[in-house]
Amino acid sequence: MDQKRLLAAIALSVGILLLFEMWNRGNAPVPPPRPVATQQADVPLPAVPAPATPQGVPGAVPGAPQAASPGETAVTAAPPAIPAQRVQVENTRVQGALSARGLSLDQLILRDYRETVERDSPNVTLLAPRGRPEGYFAQWGWTQADGRTPVPDNDTDWTITGGPLGPDSPVTFRWENGQGQIFQAVVWLDANYMFEVRQSVENTSDQAVTVLPWARIRRERTPQVQGFFILHEGFIAVQDGRLTEMTYSNGRDQGNSRRALGSAWENEAAEGWAGLSDKYWLTALTRLDSNERIRSAFRHIPDAGVDRWQVDIAPAAPQLIAPGQSAGFGSRLFAGAKEVRLLDDYRDRLQIQDFDKAIDFGWFYFITKPFFYALDYLFILTGNFGVAILIFTLALKILFFPLANKAYKSMSRMRLVAPKMQEIRERYKEDPQKMQAEMMALYKSEKINPASGCLPILVQIPVFFALYKVLFVTIEMRHAPFFGWIRDLSDMDPTNAFTLFGLIPWDPPLFLHLPVWAILMGLTMFVQQKLNPQPPDPIQQKIFAWLPVIFTFMLASFPAGLVIYWTWNNLLSIAQQWYIMRLDAKAQAAKPPAQGGTGGAPPPAPKGGGKLAGPAAAKK
Repeated sequence: MDQKRLLAAIALSVGILLLFEMWNRGNAPVPPPRPVATQQADVPLPAVPAPATPQGVPGAVPGAPQAASPGETAVTAAPPAIPAQRVQVENTRVQGALSARGLSLDQLILRDYRETVERDSPNVTLLAPRGRPEGYFAQWGWTQADGRTPVPDNDTDWTITGGPLGPDSPVTFRWENGQGQIFQAVVWLDANYMFEVRQSVENTSDQAVTVLPWARIRRERTPQVQGFFILHEGFIAVQDGRLTEMTYSNGRDQGNSRRALGSAWENEAAEGWAGLSDKYWLTALTRLDSNERIRSAFRHIPDAGVDRWQVDIAPAAPQLIAPGQSAGFGSRLFAGAKEVRLLDDYRDRLQIQDFDKAIDFGWFYFITKPFFYALDYLFILTGNFGVAILIFTLALKILFFPLANKAYKSMSRMRLVAPKMQEIRERYKEDPQKMQAEMMALYKSEKINPASGCLPILVQIPVFFALYKVLFVTIEMRHAPFFGWIRDLSDMDPTNAFTLFGLIPWDPPLFLHLPVWAILMGLTMFVQQKLNPQPPDPIQQKIFAWLPVIFTFMLASFPAGLVIYWTWNNLLSIAQQWYIMRLDAKAQAAKPPAQGGTGGAPPPAPKGGGKLAGPAAAKK
């Protein structure tokens, strides 16, 4: 009856998984169109209507006319007929363009990364022009905080000096408003992904003006997110040492509930940064001058059923510029891949507080990040992250060797005393308390710790989770090959037994994905289980018997690097456990037979109705 119930439960579980897979495929979000990489020198920017003007702009002057959100104008200008001038952006790692209309970085291609593992796959396009469905850009500008000073807007054509933009080759943008104010922005690019922009306003008029400089990142659509609970995608900021993360769905909910503010999050801080984080890519803004407080905001801007997202930074207060004076604001923009060592370098060299936390190492940060550095060091030595995982796992086994030895010795002795334990259970099955007392006495006499078998598993849990995070969130593991058919350790093993490993042209549901490495992992788990003492409870025995099968299917869709780690760890555990159990069995066999029965149990009663025999009887 128990077996029938177990089989029925398994069949029911498979049915639920099948229904969920069918529902999930039918309701999966449609991926956004792939950004088109444009190589032309001049690309016109389609004009789009400005979103509704949100209120509560950082640094607004009380009593002054309400200004538009950073980068928006209250009135939409007519579409320009002349294509915008563009400045090429180029170093060894990126290629893109700055638009002189609206002063925006609206094209950026990452030269070191491709969309798939195929060699002819297109490079990853991070930023795209405004007005496109995949529009994603950075922009710099000013808000007229006094309500009367003309400031540049989205359709302003700036005058360019210099170009193309590259390391040691800055570009200057200049614009005059016709009322005595000269606006200027000087842009630099380093050898990687960091842009620096210095904005300034010179007031040559005879009246004081008040303006608010700002920098912003704008996303024209909600991106497709992976939706894993261990990975953050969305708004991220560090302000005065405090990490803030907000998903797009939470930002939408909070933005709708605070529609009057037009944003989901605002904060003022002395130091920090704010941006939008994808799994592997990041755009983030931070100030350039360390002696100035800034105000950051994460804005949800709904427009005709489309969710637009914006991160902007600005000085904590507008800048009052007297006649003949000037004022400026400096900011940095990071737009690129979240490489661990590069973010660490920016954190230390540019004093960007906790910039490495842009990578979601999670609660086990103190374990996960050292794991990454260990694997990265082994990768430098071997040239293969899969081999690095194997060596790293072996090193961990050596490190925890004494602990595992103690556990395996205890498990070996439990196998040897299993008949005695069964005898105690049968003898005291009507008296559970007495049975427990006798079991404890047996454990004590045989020097067995029944909980020690859990120690290897307890040690392995944080290691497993930390390695999972490293494989899942670090871009260094992306598209990292192993050997044979494993071309990406961060993705699942592509083989599948249900297609006869490619012989049957069929696309099975995800829960029927059964790759080679998952099968090997299940087999090693089965062998390791056979070396362990069997639980006395028949129900527990059935559950444990099914665990290798359950874990095989459960880990089948996990990153291949993680399954390889688990399989290799099982093989090392099997070898270690077999060796220790063999030595312990020889040691136990060499001991003289124990006198006085089984452990703490009383000796069997003598035959003959309790009468004494032998030498004792003769003495009596």
